[in-house]
Amino acid sequence: MNFEHTEERRMLADTLNRYVSDAYGFNVRDKAAKSPEGFDRAAWSKLVELGAVSALFGEADGGFGGEGFDIAVVFESLGRGNVVEPFLGALVVGSALAEAGGDSHKAALERVVSGEVVAALAHDEPGSHYESVNVQTLAERAADGWLITGAKSAVIHGEQADCILVSARTAGEAQDEQGVSLFLVPKSAPGLRAVGYARVDGGRAADLRFEAVKVGADALVGKEGAGYPVLERAIARGTLALCAEAIGAMEVVKRDTLEYLRTRKQFGVPIGSFQALQHRMVDVLIDIEQARSAVINAAASLDMNRVARERAISAAKYTIGRTGTRVAEESIQLHGGIGMTWELAMSHYAKRLVMIDHQFGDQDHHLERYIAFGRA
Repeated sequence: MNFEHTEERRMLADTLNRYVSDAYGFNVRDKAAKSPEGFDRAAWSKLVELGAVSALFGEADGGFGGEGFDIAVVFESLGRGNVVEPFLGALVVGSALAEAGGDSHKAALERVVSGEVVAALAHDEPGSHYESVNVQTLAERAADGWLITGAKSAVIHGEQADCILVSARTAGEAQDEQGVSLFLVPKSAPGLRAVGYARVDGGRAADLRFEAVKVGADALVGKEGAGYPVLERAIARGTLALCAEAIGAMEVVKRDTLEYLRTRKQFGVPIGSFQALQHRMVDVLIDIEQARSAVINAAASLDMNRVARERAISAAKYTIGRTGTRVAEESIQLHGGIGMTWELAMSHYAKRLVMIDHQFGDQDHHLERYIAFGRA
């Protein structure tokens, strides 16, 4: 199998990397991450214009990519800039709409792909502990639509989103795959309350409360009670995106750490000449390449059958979680005291790598999941 990127993907990566390098420096990112919105609207618009969202979707859905390697290329570039704009929500929500939305959601999908709206996924619940099937938010039929009641936690860009993809149970018990339905809910829906807060790694998230939120019949995405497989495939694409983002972030951390080892002197020589530090850095480089291989395998497996896809995704996420944490720790230690300062961009990359481990399931969760799918 040929894992070399096509010319179109290389051109896209070059374009995005150039923008991130020239116009999305640490100061721009830091200001956006600390702002009331948690991201920069101007940067979001520019990256959308450069094709960062369109590349995530196929031609039938208004994009020009949509394959696993397209997702990997885009998010690796975004990871290099530690970008806080709402690309993950666009990918996951747009993927679900593209697969199951039908005619009633074509307009919404077009707005997501064009970057006209900010989309967010509201799926995790208090106490769900990464179990994607653990859905206790309820949706009940009303006279001309649905009433949604429940709570969702840690919804990234939950305050700023124009539309929110919500998982809710219409039948079955909390751990049943059957009976989960998906709804596209406008942020302005009466009864929907958001409590926002700053994220540890920059940007903002929100806890959402649905107090008998009424939506129309057309809010249902796909078939009633059959939303879990759609959600699982959309989350798989989002997990691949996070893994690729981590690769981009690790490349920057590696570059900056090597540069520091070459320039920081002690006893009159660069500290990179010390054999003990060289050994530690070599171990980091090997781990990053192994993680990259896992991400390539996950990208290649994205359109395979469920078992092959989910095993590859979980293997990549486990590897990224373990490697990202090690890279973050080693880079800070090799920088010494300066590695802990807020003013150093690398410390923010390190925090992002640690937090990526906790999105869509940490390394322990995905190791168990990998084993479970191996028995399937």
